[in-house]
Amino acid sequence: MNREEPVAGVLPHDEVNSALHALNDIFDGEDDLELLLRQVCSQVARAVPGVDEVSITLLRDGHPHTAVSTDQRAIELDHDQYRLGNGPCLEAGNSGELVRVAVGESAERWPEFVFAARRAGFASFLAAPLSVSEHLAGAVNCYGIQDDGYAELDARLLEIYTTAVEAILRIYARYLDARTTIGQLRTALTSRAVIDQAKGVLMAVRRVDEDEAFSLLVVQSQRENVKLRQVAERFIDGVTGRGDPGRAERGSR
Repeated sequence: MNREEPVAGVLPHDEVNSALHALNDIFDGEDDLELLLRQVCSQVARAVPGVDEVSITLLRDGHPHTAVSTDQRAIELDHDQYRLGNGPCLEAGNSGELVRVAVGESAERWPEFVFAARRAGFASFLAAPLSVSEHLAGAVNCYGIQDDGYAELDARLLEIYTTAVEAILRIYARYLDARTTIGQLRTALTSRAVIDQAKGVLMAVRRVDEDEAFSLLVVQSQRENVKLRQVAERFIDGVTGRGDPGRAERGSR
């Protein structure tokens, strides 16, 4: 990836401010997590000085994977860390602390990772944690080819930006939970409607009360080991001529 040079007269914090505004626009227009995270990678590469490649690690219940990246080398280096069980992206994701290191300072701490990083052509690393929910965490991983590491200012700029990313990912996670809940409620309402319909028909045909009609459906459900909704749907299909009414009636006796 060829990172664009900073525009003359534009300070790093101005780039981050612009990235934050763009992040808000992305969230307004995208409901696909991968597309959102790809935009985050692109913005971090522009907003934070010295960043050559970016990846985002997500930890679901402690299991890491690289969600998106700007370059295959970064993906491979992420995977080296997952295989080894250590490295800056895992430390940031698991500890919740920002990690800022240069390869020369990390040989004793992460020897195999440092070897892989040098082979890939990277010499500086900056990883900011993401804390989304009880089951989802991660890190924004910045890889640089410079030997002298990242400055404190670079770390603060990334921290500001990832704080905003965290907030948006939390909203996104709640949105997905809400969408799942809505789907479950729709299914429940549909099931309730067809079960009530089946009870009504049984009450009329068998001349029983509501509780007895419901018990007949439950017994059939348990006998066949299928969901109550399926028994009700089949019964209604049979009564309306869309199935085998004899089977449905026989099954409810």
